[in-house]
Amino acid sequence: MFRNQMPRYEVLSEEAMSTLDGGWRRLVSEIGVEFMDVRARDLFAAAGQKVDDNTVFLDPDFVLDQVAKAPREFDLQARNPEHSVHIGGDAMAFGAVYGPPFVREGDVRRDGTMDDFRNFARLAQSFAALDSAGGVVTEPNDTPLDSRHLDMTYALQTLTDKAYMGNVVSGVNARDTIAMTEILFGSRAAIEETPALISLINCNSPLRWDDRMLEAQFEYSAANQPVVLTPFILMGAMSPVTVPAALVQQMAEALSGIALSQLIRPGCPVVFGSFLSNIDMQSGSPTFGTPESGIGLLCTGQIARHFNLPFRTGGGLTSSQVPDAQAGYEALMTLLPTFLAGANFVMHSAGWLEGGLVAGYEKFVIDAQLVEMLQHEFTPLEIDAASLAFDAHEEVGHGGHFLGAMHTMERFRTCFYRPFLSSSENYERWMRGGAKDTAARATEIYRKRLEEYEPPPLDDAIREELEAYVVRRRAELGD
Repeated sequence: MFRNQMPRYEVLSEEAMSTLDGGWRRLVSEIGVEFMDVRARDLFAAAGQKVDDNTVFLDPDFVLDQVAKAPREFDLQARNPEHSVHIGGDAMAFGAVYGPPFVREGDVRRDGTMDDFRNFARLAQSFAALDSAGGVVTEPNDTPLDSRHLDMTYALQTLTDKAYMGNVVSGVNARDTIAMTEILFGSRAAIEETPALISLINCNSPLRWDDRMLEAQFEYSAANQPVVLTPFILMGAMSPVTVPAALVQQMAEALSGIALSQLIRPGCPVVFGSFLSNIDMQSGSPTFGTPESGIGLLCTGQIARHFNLPFRTGGGLTSSQVPDAQAGYEALMTLLPTFLAGANFVMHSAGWLEGGLVAGYEKFVIDAQLVEMLQHEFTPLEIDAASLAFDAHEEVGHGGHFLGAMHTMERFRTCFYRPFLSSSENYERWMRGGAKDTAARATEIYRKRLEEYEPPPLDDAIREELEAYVVRRRAELGD
């Protein structure tokens, strides 16, 4: 897991923060937030908040009192303790793309399958820069809808030994995910003491938490498993077109969702979520890697720290249909502010294409390369007498060459980061090697990774118990 010890890039003045603070307070108290689950509305009503039909009008100070109950940092255990992660502080955890129904493999764009899901899980296991395969790395459209969450969870549990995400389609799916996690880690008590699942709860922006997401939130928060309360905001569609208005709405939505989790179980872990970009005002299509999303990301980090909350944002986002130059620069436009803001939980770190509709094999490799390079770039320099290399100057003298100096010879294997994807060959050698561009090299890398993949060890008794649970529940669900 990466620790970002660089200074945070903060862009909001005290006056700006105060203005934003007044904005979210007006939204929750005057416009209110819809909660499409009677249990949520009952909890708020019992706590003294005004409820009118599905809308809850919140006292901002009450919201802050609830938010203050959430831990500032927490641990998330993986079945391999070496891959457990810390959420909050200077820690950054990176997970793969989440949710695409389609897959791109070379020139082919097609429906995602369970085999694709397993392959992306294997790739996530193979890249050290990634802490998690995530959750729905791609939608396995060749499996039954009502039971595919069982197959996805089983794959994440057996093909990786890293942290994974819970299924949030319904309360039933959430309960199954929790039950399978109890099997993997030994008991309910074991995962309540140290959480083993982190799950995405999206707001139906603007200002509505829908029933399915709330069902899952109730299950996970009651079990003390962290949820990432995330407004899904595309400026111009799900929020007004200005960045400040989007930030205020994001604050109102995220904080109201966090308050609910604390009513469900005081002290349960939560993450201040952000998914903030804009639409193309000509076509209406979502756009990613935009300057507006970058500045919004930087602001979100500062806002989350203002509320003493860990936060999720960023990733390798792009609107590009293929893993081309646009995909690369848009992903960097999102990943760089992700590091500058010090995001604690980063979804969509690898594989995102076509506005999130597609999980791309080549893009997965390109993004893993970007994340690894940025992790290296954001590692503070060690400056001491040895690194100043005065002895090398004494050896080489004026007008000399350092390539053969003793200082260089002692360090040349590790002195500079060596990317696994980039090419620095001269033109003639590059041509003799087939003149492969970045996408072609990425194809070779992901295929080699899959060929060399070895599953992490898992106790046979646990595997059998998980398999039995999947078989039983699939039958009970009618599949």
